[in-house]
Amino acid sequence: MSETTLRESGIESPESAQTDQKSGRTAERVATCPECGGTLLSDEKHGERACQECGLVVESDEIDRGPEWRAFDSQERAQKRRVGAPTTKLMHDKGLSTNIGWQNKDANGNSLSDRQRRKMQRLRTWDERFRTRDHSERNLKQALGELERMGSALGLSEEVRETASVIYRRALEEDLLPGRSIEGVATASLYAAARQMDRPRSVDDVADVSRVDEMEFTRTYRYINRELGLAVKPADPLQFLDRVLDGLDLGEETRRRARDLLRDAEGTGAFNGKSPTGLAAAAVYAAGQLTGEQPTQDEVGQAADVSAVTIRNRYTELLEAAEER
Repeated sequence: MSETTLRESGIESPESAQTDQKSGRTAERVATCPECGGTLLSDEKHGERACQECGLVVESDEIDRGPEWRAFDSQERAQKRRVGAPTTKLMHDKGLSTNIGWQNKDANGNSLSDRQRRKMQRLRTWDERFRTRDHSERNLKQALGELERMGSALGLSEEVRETASVIYRRALEEDLLPGRSIEGVATASLYAAARQMDRPRSVDDVADVSRVDEMEFTRTYRYINRELGLAVKPADPLQFLDRVLDGLDLGEETRRRARDLLRDAEGTGAFNGKSPTGLAAAAVYAAGQLTGEQPTQDEVGQAADVSAVTIRNRYTELLEAAEER
């Protein structure tokens, strides 16, 4: 007798009974603690599901399907409620416009006819014209594209890129772009944002991925920093130390002494007006001399992308600052 006939006659087949027993045990295992049998509670703040009695974490990294915004009254909740992705400063229209895909296929995955393909191409053309209706929007779109490209090449997070887009928009509103290239202001904005967010990159690293030369980039950065009054802290050489050490095969004692040398030099004036990358390289070289590993100045300079002259001028200053402590 088939399973359908058994079900219609009210008789349960062995296969379905076994399936129901397995699903029942699975549901019980999810609802109760496997250790003590206590009740499981969901912690939305930490994305975990833990036992109320013994504290055993049964599930972690749960997906938060709620909104990313907070509201404290019904009016604010009505204003923030939406459908779709949140707005972002990384797009010139903040992500509120339409986006027509480039695939010439319909919803079922079938290829479009020649007539429909020509129609979609015309729609894409007009959609692009409406998204960038004047030269300022076209320039902003180009600048934000540059920020995305350079930020990706430098390994910067989305938060840093969005901060850079805000700085660029401020420069655009303050009319600081006339006489300067779009790429130069975008590069300066990204460099300033990385330093503001404690994810600094050296001038050489940023200049390598930029479409402008280093002189134009640094000149533009000083200009927008002065005009916008950006709160940019001096770069900390400790943030560049790991990159230098990764290029050398040195022991843990040398790494620790290099960090100690930089910490001892803080507040002594040894960092004033000095390149943080050069100071990090000098600390590594000085630490190697103290521990006996003795890497050459050329090896350290190649790992840090600085000259041996810079290392010679800086490492003695770090040793003097350490002796004064």
